[in-house]
Amino acid sequence: MIVGAGVVGAAAAYFAALAGLRVVVVERGALAGGTSSAGEGNLLVSDKEAGPELDLALHSQRVWREDLAEHAGRWEFEAKGGLVVAATGQGLASLRELGAHQRACGVEVRDVGRAHLHDYEPHLSDGLAGAAFYPQDAQVQPMLVVAHLLRLARDLGARVRAGTEVTGFLRAGDRVTGVRTTAGDLSAGAVLNAAGTWAGEVAALARVSVPVRPRRGFVLVTEPMPPRTIRHKVYAAEYVGDVASSDAALQTSPVVEGTGSGTILIGASRERVGFDRTVSLPAISTLAAKAVALFPMLREVRLMRTYHGFRPYCPDHLPVIGADPRAPGLWHACGHEGAGIGLAAGTGKLIAQALTGARPDLDLAPFAPDRFPEQPQHTEGVSP
Repeated sequence: MIVGAGVVGAAAAYFAALAGLRVVVVERGALAGGTSSAGEGNLLVSDKEAGPELDLALHSQRVWREDLAEHAGRWEFEAKGGLVVAATGQGLASLRELGAHQRACGVEVRDVGRAHLHDYEPHLSDGLAGAAFYPQDAQVQPMLVVAHLLRLARDLGARVRAGTEVTGFLRAGDRVTGVRTTAGDLSAGAVLNAAGTWAGEVAALARVSVPVRPRRGFVLVTEPMPPRTIRHKVYAAEYVGDVASSDAALQTSPVVEGTGSGTILIGASRERVGFDRTVSLPAISTLAAKAVALFPMLREVRLMRTYHGFRPYCPDHLPVIGADPRAPGLWHACGHEGAGIGLAAGTGKLIAQALTGARPDLDLAPFAPDRFPEQPQHTEGVSP
């Protein structure tokens, strides 16, 4: 039983069904209706410092490119690479240090000097200090990922039930044996909490604490431009620090990339405001200004629309993956924050391996559900 039909739940459903498990996915709203529909589809290694999350990102890259390679066209997989640019000498020195640590972990990093920046991106601003190019960074269309992974899972016998909200858990003693839903009780040998930003609330129904909270982010979409106007995923070096920050206040760092349709996506912002869906003009205007500073030609390009959503944030910036010893039978795959699309494939395969008793390709100990101090559960902000 999988609670949540976003990209993480869909990946877990596919790999669990592929492993021969009987799978039921329940989703209270529409498929991919949460965080998976509100991101850019990043599959990044470039923004991760050495440690468990980078290990998971590299593992997930292999799963995307090997286990799922035959389906890549279904979700518009594009191995475009990422260019991380530094505006100052100090920023470039930090970028070089990060790259050295990443190389030691198996990341491909190419140092790019000031003189060669325009070979990668002809429209970049003059005066930047340098960059690092990451060939492993890639892109997918996340809603297509969810749709096709769930279709593949159904082809293997899985069942998917949208519009079905989990309201409680079934138990035999301390053991979780299924869920109570708005459509009736459903028994299961194991229940996987893949509920995204609402994973903390689902965990609370099982009387355990998982501190997943929403972190709001905006994306800007321009009018269509000629193909390959922007060739790679391009972002400012300070983005890495913003990703690792726990600051609740608004943070913005430019992330700019083109799409197959010609539109240009501009991110990224982060702020902890609960589930407040108010459109933030300061966030949008700051993103636009920083994107123009990176690519001056965008000043003449019209903004077509914006969208925003909520990333499932954990205090230590690591996802929660694995069995919950506090409630036998309950598993978690949540809290991936802004990296959920990229980490989903690896997470899904690891969960399937663990559920079937196989040895997971990665040690799941750093992602243990009970690693946090116990705390009361609550709903942050207003209901979405």
